[in-house]
Amino acid sequence: MKKHFIQTLTLLIFSSFAFAQELKTIEAFTAGMEKKEGFLTFYWNAKESKIWLEIDKFDTELLYYPSLAQGIGSNDIGLDRGRLGQEHVVKFQRTGNKVLMIEPNYAYRAISNDPLERKAVEESFAKSVHFGFEIKAESNGKVLVDLTPFLMQDAVGAIQDIARTKQGNYRLDVSKSSIYLPHSKAFPKNTEFECIITLTGENAGQFLREVVPTPSIVTMYQHHSFVELPDLTKNEFKAREFDPRIGYGGIEYFDYATPISEPISKRYISRHRLKKKDPTSMISEAVQPIVYYMDPGAPEPIRSALMEGAAWWNQAYEAAGYKDAFQVKLLPPDADPMDIRYNLIQWVHRSTRGWSYGASIIDPRTGEILKGKVTLGSLRVRQDFLIAQGFLGNYETDSSMVKEITKMSLDRLKQLAAHEVGHTLGLPHNYISSTAGRASVMDYPHPLIDYANGKFDLSRAYAMGIGDYDKASIIWGYQDFPSTVNEKVELEKIVQNTIRKGLRFLTDQDARPEGSVSPNTHLWDNGADATTELKRVMELRRIALQNFNEKKITKTTPMANLEEVLVPMYMFHRFQTEATAKALGGIDYNFALRGDGQLVLEPVSAAKQREAFNALMSTLTPQFLAVPEHIIKLIPPRAFRYDPNPRETFKRHTGLAFDPMAPAEAAAGLTLRLILNPERCARLASQRGALRGDLPTFSEITKEMNKRLWKKAEIIENMSYYSQIDRMVATQYLDYLMKLANSKEATIEVRMNAYAAIEDIKVWLSGKLSDGGGFARLTLLKIKQFEENPEAVIPSTPLTPPDGQPIESGYDWLGTECEW
Repeated sequence: MKKHFIQTLTLLIFSSFAFAQELKTIEAFTAGMEKKEGFLTFYWNAKESKIWLEIDKFDTELLYYPSLAQGIGSNDIGLDRGRLGQEHVVKFQRTGNKVLMIEPNYAYRAISNDPLERKAVEESFAKSVHFGFEIKAESNGKVLVDLTPFLMQDAVGAIQDIARTKQGNYRLDVSKSSIYLPHSKAFPKNTEFECIITLTGENAGQFLREVVPTPSIVTMYQHHSFVELPDLTKNEFKAREFDPRIGYGGIEYFDYATPISEPISKRYISRHRLKKKDPTSMISEAVQPIVYYMDPGAPEPIRSALMEGAAWWNQAYEAAGYKDAFQVKLLPPDADPMDIRYNLIQWVHRSTRGWSYGASIIDPRTGEILKGKVTLGSLRVRQDFLIAQGFLGNYETDSSMVKEITKMSLDRLKQLAAHEVGHTLGLPHNYISSTAGRASVMDYPHPLIDYANGKFDLSRAYAMGIGDYDKASIIWGYQDFPSTVNEKVELEKIVQNTIRKGLRFLTDQDARPEGSVSPNTHLWDNGADATTELKRVMELRRIALQNFNEKKITKTTPMANLEEVLVPMYMFHRFQTEATAKALGGIDYNFALRGDGQLVLEPVSAAKQREAFNALMSTLTPQFLAVPEHIIKLIPPRAFRYDPNPRETFKRHTGLAFDPMAPAEAAAGLTLRLILNPERCARLASQRGALRGDLPTFSEITKEMNKRLWKKAEIIENMSYYSQIDRMVATQYLDYLMKLANSKEATIEVRMNAYAAIEDIKVWLSGKLSDGGGFARLTLLKIKQFEENPEAVIPSTPLTPPDGQPIESGYDWLGTECEW
């Protein structure tokens, strides 16, 4: 046994010696190759088209992240130029003849000086090995590995995104992929690699076919960044604890060294590193200002508008006591936009309008933002131009009113740039700020249109500058306190001062769901009271449609294209309608902490809920929904080679001809879907018993809807345009009742009241058989079928409205939901 062990050990030693003898030195192996020296030095072998990486930093953490240098150009797929991938803290670890690139698990930690306590946590949770490299050469503690296979992969998940959006089945084709050397560079603190990546596949979907010259072959440029991480031992960046009353994104992790009397989950905000040269001074220059660089590919006057809007943030940093701490400059001609040293505002082109977004590369250990990256879609501005065109357009000549319309569009771009930069500073959306006089650019703003003296006025369409909440949030997140003060106490003073000013924070979770509960938290709205603003917006819409004519387009535009200007005018009420619906069963609340003096929870008053309901019902009348006759006569079928854009035109039942019922069907479906949202209905059904005895109930709502939508003679007696709209709205309403009555997710109170409303309609219709003929009989037959077999009755699906602004749905902050 002992003899066998000695033989085995001898063999291993000899093998290791033989291996060491076989390895060339790095200098010998790379002879004739092009050397790129920097943070991670690499060599380019032109004969084999390979990147050889020199590794001298073992067990040293660095940051790796992939990105897209050149994208596909489809908003729907989302593979945009400049898109950032997920960041990863990694380290190279040598094991014999291999080097593993390992990602430690920073979601679970032990913030402790005890190494055994830290080790226990580290060994309890999985790590991730991103790649294994075979060592090919070695010199003086450095090793050489072939990085090419790691680089030649679909690092940003393009294959998954194409599959997720049902655009076909694709795979990486290495034979059509290669290293792109011009953008593979080594700098002192970061090393960058770029590859031409080609995917091949079949069954390309419409989105791909629109943007790829040969849809079976999709080529893009993917980028890989390796970045030096900040040295945590120097304590130059201090993580700031999250406070839910002031909105910031950031990092979260479990700290298992936490005393059992305290929460184990830790939350810190994400922010750029910013320090005053003199923290004791009221106003001080920054040690290192935050600089954002503008993509010179954006044309004028757009470029100047974007730079102006982004530079608004300096107002917030001035409020925090900094002088010129936030700057916007044009990207130098020799700068690589993928270089982490440049915070970038990038102008991106797509085949259709879509979201813009702000994302960041963050140190996952501390929350420090290392690079801010803004992506602005170039076609977005055209939607704002259409809105302004609908109100002001009067093309006596092709240049009439263009100056005024363009100004509003550029003002929106300024606000958009500020909004997306705000995300890269750490800020999420604040959708309640529009109730406090447009207090934050982190809201989604609807253009504020005025009407006076027989004219529309767009001068106040968008706020020009940073809002009061934005200043307060930057003061809280970026204030550099002198060492002589208690930082936690000073931060609480800032929060309390913000609360006293009436500046509040509620975000996506409170605003985006159609059944959301806050009466003040909305996207694309205006005004302190949603219902009051809806009434005002409805009047603006009425005047705009009344004055709508062929002069809304230039003389060189086909008449059918007038529909694209009509859509934002006809649907001008859509977002304010959604805002108003939230008052029904609504609850006002804050992210309050115990004892901080804020309102915790208060139901919307009965009077406000009933006022909102009446305003919503006014959007369902035929007088409101009908397209004026003079407009219908202006829109012929589309001209040859001017195919309708499904994002900008109404869907229809009538083939080539404009469908006068389609806009009404889409708008009515929107309001009905909002009122009869299952979550909203559940709150209406329970609020009187649970919260206050005078609040409206779901039964009250359905009885009133039955009365206004069904129990009127016009729905039965004639074939007028208005009567057709009445029947369409009533039928949609009945379909929603059937969905609620048959829903497994709806509460018993909702289902019970929905069935009662259906029965009430049935009784009323039964008494109208002699008057109504086909419509009454058809509806009664439908109700009978529903009663006999609810599962067999498939409610009709109403036409949906054209996409809103910029599109109907999407996602934007810190790499998630945007204006996007």
